[in-house]
Amino acid sequence: MIDCIFCKIVAGAIPSKKVYEDDHLFAFHDIQPAAPVHVLIIPKAHVASLADCNASHLEDLGRILLAAPNIAAELGLSDGFRTIINTGKGGGQEVFHIHAHILGGAPLRPLVDCVALA
Repeated sequence: MIDCIFCKIVAGAIPSKKVYEDDHLFAFHDIQPAAPVHVLIIPKAHVASLADCNASHLEDLGRILLAAPNIAAELGLSDGFRTIINTGKGGGQEVFHIHAHILGGAPLRPLVDCVALA
């Protein structure tokens, strides 16, 4: 997709700090990290969001989830990491090319306060 910043990163038209690449995926450091380690994993094929996925995207979605722990381990996240996929504007998605965030390198605050829900 010509106007997609992530497609331009995959094509090499925009530089990135790459941490992983194969025939289907590309992973790079986020330019506005929310944790000491903040990496994005994207499929090379453009899909706007998780809400736009269907059965034809099953393999790329699986590849993202299987690559995440390997990438996290290579980045030294032995104590754990968080994986997030923001979906749609209301879900916090800012770039409309599906991507998974890997966050770690320091204790992360809970996303949900279970005590407050009780």
